[in-house]
Amino acid sequence: MKNDVRELRMAAGLSQRELGEVLNVSRQTVNSIETGRYDPSLPLAIAIARHFRRTVEEIFHVD
Repeated sequence: MKNDVRELRMAAGLSQRELGEVLNVSRQTVNSIETGRYDPSLPLAIAIARHFRRTVEEIFHVD
């Protein structure tokens, strides 16, 4: 599954650590999501979407 987390995070001026703190996950988890090595749980995907004021479908997509 692909996602736009990295682009949204960078546009918001957040480091991976800062986004991790907002989401209550580690920097490594944010990095793994951004690189596609880890698909977040539905609650985490919803938290990411809410943080960036987007829908889950706008951020996470299958090509």
